[in-house]
Amino acid sequence: MAFKVLVVDDSSFYRRRVKDILNEDRSLDVVGEAKNGREAIELIKKLRPDVVTMDVEMPVMDGISAVRRIMDECPVPVIMFSSLTHQGAKATLDALDAGAVDFLPKRFEEIAKDRSDAATILRTKVRLLARRTPLSTQRRPLTTPSSITSRRPAPSAPTRTLPTNAPKASFLRSSSLLAGRSEQVEPQVVSQVRRSGKRYRCLAIGASTGGPVALQKVLSVLPEGFAYPIFLVQHMPGTFTKAFAERLNQHCNIRIKEAEHGDVVQNGWAYLAPGGKQMTVDKSSGQPKIVITESDASDIGYKPSVDTTFNSLSKIYGGDTLAIILTGMGADGREGCRTLKGLGAKVWAQDQASSVVYGMPQAVTVDKLAEVNINIDDIGSCIITEM
Repeated sequence: MAFKVLVVDDSSFYRRRVKDILNEDRSLDVVGEAKNGREAIELIKKLRPDVVTMDVEMPVMDGISAVRRIMDECPVPVIMFSSLTHQGAKATLDALDAGAVDFLPKRFEEIAKDRSDAATILRTKVRLLARRTPLSTQRRPLTTPSSITSRRPAPSAPTRTLPTNAPKASFLRSSSLLAGRSEQVEPQVVSQVRRSGKRYRCLAIGASTGGPVALQKVLSVLPEGFAYPIFLVQHMPGTFTKAFAERLNQHCNIRIKEAEHGDVVQNGWAYLAPGGKQMTVDKSSGQPKIVITESDASDIGYKPSVDTTFNSLSKIYGGDTLAIILTGMGADGREGCRTLKGLGAKVWAQDQASSVVYGMPQAVTVDKLAEVNINIDDIGSCIITEM
């Protein structure tokens, strides 16, 4: 049976374009179209689609307001279409905050150089998100500036690991995103960790689909004065990362910025890799510094790439790294984690239940690189315990 899709956009031309692309896939069926958010809510209740594509700017009811209503009244995975402008980035991040799970640029040529590749990316995202229950039904409110202090966990709080008879995730089959592997793996899923006593010098986190909300959940728990530098790699367009870093900085106790070439790495700062480029760390001048470079997409599939950043960290911090892979499509970060793990670093992965797409976390779990899988609501407190 095909997955049902609802297309929402005030432009009839764009609705038709998206519908034609999606209907090329026999596993997808566009069952309805809406020209504003109010119509979308009515049709969702009537048609019960598996996934919705949603424009941000529409008359009567805009996409952000519609997503909020949808998540309250009839939760379903929503993909936003957005303009790649600074203002478009802010609106899209608001939509993700409201409960949307992913976004794509409205101009398909900005997804990929080749039109057919862009269409494939759209269909793949829709298929993956149609398979899951929307996380909004189990979402906790994101941290706001007024509630940061009250929610900050005490580093000295007692911790425990799950008992051996605790429920675990069901057996997972690796997807086609993992090079067609057929093996099965049952990850160890924990809610808390015991302090290992390991020495650390940095924290590194990689994410893709679903990452913006996941990163905010993790980073908002970390206390002011966090004693290590943090390196963040989120698959995101170049026009989005500055707005995303600003948003994170407003919602967190630690200091967060979009990384710039030449930044001297400092403890307590989180450096977000700029979209469309690669972020590495160099220590040739004595102090670790951020290096931002252009990247040929034919050589590296992601800009920024988790593997690229993690591999550079292995040369500076070696095994004194805690590497965490969050929700996302594909397997970016697996090879970087393999390098770090070989030097003695610890690797954690987000669990399947809280991942929007369990591709990247599954990749490091299947290859036995991740020590544990952890729910996104628990990762921040686990970091504090371990580091």
